[in-house]
Amino acid sequence: MRHKHGYRKLNRTSSHRKALLKNLAIAIIEREKIETTVPKAKELKRYVEKLVTKAKNADFNTHRTVFAALQHKEATKKLINELAPKYEARNGGYTSIVKTRIRRGDASPMAFISFV
Repeated sequence: MRHKHGYRKLNRTSSHRKALLKNLAIAIIEREKIETTVPKAKELKRYVEKLVTKAKNADFNTHRTVFAALQHKEATKKLINELAPKYEARNGGYTSIVKTRIRRGDASPMAFISFV
């Protein structure tokens, strides 16, 4: 049983899961709204909100920390220079998840995740 377990495995190895979350985070930062499955969206929300909280303190070490998590220069710049200043007065809750449909191919519940 997974009572009080810390994260969702998403049926992937740890390296695959890290790469998946990194790519989804880059996509949501660049496009500001993406559609994915509900479990991926819920795990992505945890990942991205921690990055936004770090990015609100915009200094050189913040760039290093965010770039280490994303490995994408343009996404790092956009997060620190454009997105994080919008949420300076907000303490968390930077993203919202809206459930949309059931995917036809495998009946997975889908959701939009976007910045508030």
